Amino acid sequence: MSTLFFSKAKYMSTIIHLIILVHQSLASSEPVDPTQGFVSLPLNRSYYHIQKPYDLPEDRHKPHSQTSQTKPRTEIAIQGVWQFEGYGYVPAGTSGVCIMQVFGASPHATTLMLRVYNGSLMYYRSQVLVDEIYDRWFRLNVIHDVDGSKVKVYIDGYPKLEVDGRGGTSHAFKCGVYAQDDDSFYMESRWKGLRVLKKSD
Repeated sequence: MSTLFFSKAKYMSTIIHLIILVHQSLASSEPVDPTQGFVSLPLNRSYYHIQKPYDLPEDRHKPHSQTSQTKPRTEIAIQGVWQFEGYGYVPAGTSGVCIMQVFGASPHATTLMLRVYNGSLMYYRSQVLVDEIYDRWFRLNVIHDVDGSKVKVYIDGYPKLEVDGRGGTSHAFKCGVYAQDDDSFYMESRWKGLRVLKKSD
């Protein structure tokens, strides 16, 4: 299983490390299994790509394109609908960063953003989902029902958020680091056990 480390030092560099780990499955005692009724899809290069500086290796900071007006970021973008699952870790000190999003909406750019501010995991910057997210592995499940226009977020199996969708016809799940307002000098998130799932027939 792969663990992805996404980090960003403002005005300095963007670093992504891919480290192959062999480990035992995480013991779970979650009260809810959000993946029930879903089947896992293959997660290969046909389903995802890594967004990084447009003309440099992943360890250098630059926008994605010469005309990009976005803030610094390094993210993995996974095509597909229905459900994202991954185990995330945010080191203390990382703040003002989006660690996971559902890209695509209309007229907005995103359907969902999960941001970290001073140790709290938040829905955009309007609602706290977890008070203390630093320095621990957590299981994140995001269910995006495009047809039903609903988004649900689970942390460690606990339902934390249910909101309406925001339209759009093309979507992607993204995780990593993407600078937001009041971003810290250095940012990092780590991910492993990434899956994308669809409703079973």
